[in-house]
Amino acid sequence: MTCTKNMQLIVMHNSINRRNKANTALLRSILPIRPLADIIYNRLAGDYPSGCTGKTMIAIPKEWQTESSRHRLDITYYAGNRLDSPPLIKMRKQNQWLVISNGRFITDIDSDHIPKALNGRRHLIAVNVDPALQAYHEKVALASNGNVAGFKRVYSNSVLPGFLGDQWPHHVFVRPALLTDLLVDGALPLDFSEFLNTCSRRSFQWNCLNIGGGVIDLETETGMLHLLTASQRSLRHIRDTSHNNNSCNIAGNAKFFGNVLVTGNVRIGENAIIVGPAILGDDVKIGSGVIVKSSIIAPNLSIPDGSVIQDRVLTKSSLSQTKQTKPPANPGPVRISARASNDNYRSWPLLSYARCGKRINDLLFSSIILLLFAPVFPVIALSIKLNSPGPVFFGHKRQGLHGRPFKCLKFRTMIVGAVDMQHKLMSRNHVDGPQFKITDDPRVTTIGNFLRNTYLDEIPQFINVLLGQMSIVGPRPSPEAENQRCHFWHDARLSVRPGLTGLWQMHRTRQPNCDFQEWVHYDTQYVRNISLRQDLALCWMTARKLIANFIDQF
Repeated sequence: MTCTKNMQLIVMHNSINRRNKANTALLRSILPIRPLADIIYNRLAGDYPSGCTGKTMIAIPKEWQTESSRHRLDITYYAGNRLDSPPLIKMRKQNQWLVISNGRFITDIDSDHIPKALNGRRHLIAVNVDPALQAYHEKVALASNGNVAGFKRVYSNSVLPGFLGDQWPHHVFVRPALLTDLLVDGALPLDFSEFLNTCSRRSFQWNCLNIGGGVIDLETETGMLHLLTASQRSLRHIRDTSHNNNSCNIAGNAKFFGNVLVTGNVRIGENAIIVGPAILGDDVKIGSGVIVKSSIIAPNLSIPDGSVIQDRVLTKSSLSQTKQTKPPANPGPVRISARASNDNYRSWPLLSYARCGKRINDLLFSSIILLLFAPVFPVIALSIKLNSPGPVFFGHKRQGLHGRPFKCLKFRTMIVGAVDMQHKLMSRNHVDGPQFKITDDPRVTTIGNFLRNTYLDEIPQFINVLLGQMSIVGPRPSPEAENQRCHFWHDARLSVRPGLTGLWQMHRTRQPNCDFQEWVHYDTQYVRNISLRQDLALCWMTARKLIANFIDQF
């Protein structure tokens, strides 16, 4: 699908306040802090689920409006539970979707799945983000007696069918042609029940998806603290307006550590200590000897002398509970993008052999090998076509560097549909662990048997090397189904690109019930001791083995 600049409408729902006043007073109390409101709005506007940027409008209840609510962003205010249509009509353009986002949540999702969903025939698409479906999760399966039956390691964000609840989803995609039909008395209903009833009367079809990703709930103290921790860089950019603010009265012996934002008319008493990340709203009064650490204090609050405020979001309603309520545990740094954070991967400096020199060698040698074997490719291709019907090449999905999927190319050595036959032959599997291998495999063709014995079937993998998906030397390239059944510490194997050859290929003993252990042992050992000397030694051993096997065929 071609990426279009879809329109996004972010709605701060006033209806939630009436159902849960204790929680939803939080966001309304925080928005008057102009710098923090800017951070929230910018994060919501940047939280674009379709992977495309377009016009963004934020709808806020009229009673939430304050003087500090004037922002550069396109903001409209609504009364009751309906948004007047004029702002929506401005957003409507041909061949674009309107994305209605729930302003309570900041989400981070992989947008690859959204374009596929937009190609369907449904009128509306509801998307909820579920952290449990994020990549790098391990799922354990239990037997009926409670024993562990197995586990699955997930390397990419998952997508599952969802269902409509009684609250607004995180995002709703609306086809532009339907926008006028969704209006009730010229306004868009913001109560979800009324919205659903309107869709039902118009016989609109829904598609509901749950997609793996991170979620920050701005109506919870933990969620707001996560946002504070994740926005420390933004606080560094705007804190020049804080300590030197002429409208503030700050004692000379008050101490500041880290990123602390002080807004207008703030008073800070003697010997107070403010440890960032922290934000103090307008007209906040901090008593003498107060310690504030990693907290947000809403405007117009007074903190008594000697108080300790740690990991809190203080509003008028929560200030009275400060002495009686134990502060929540520090939420720590927010992990909003799970794809980029896996501590099991090893890393190397940019100019090291593992990251730079190894790649240069791969480009050089793969280019030479492909040029040398270029005359042989047509001969092998013709032999495969004459021996059995089907394509010349076979691309098997494997996982490479950091678990990224790619198609590992080989000359086809089996009959078409061989993969689908594997479960029928599982009883004959003679290797342990998640691997599959049988002797005298009936799926292998005559020419395929020759190509396998001489390893000529793996020559196309030099194309994978040239594309940066594989390396000449490295761990065994394994499919996702096998990796998901490995313990999380086995992910160290995925710290480097998989190789055409490696320690396991050269040193495996093929002893019963040892192959899987040897595979993991040698692959992780290679990553620990990666070096040019080791790669050259493995290349020499592989060359000798290939030549000897080729001669044995004759």
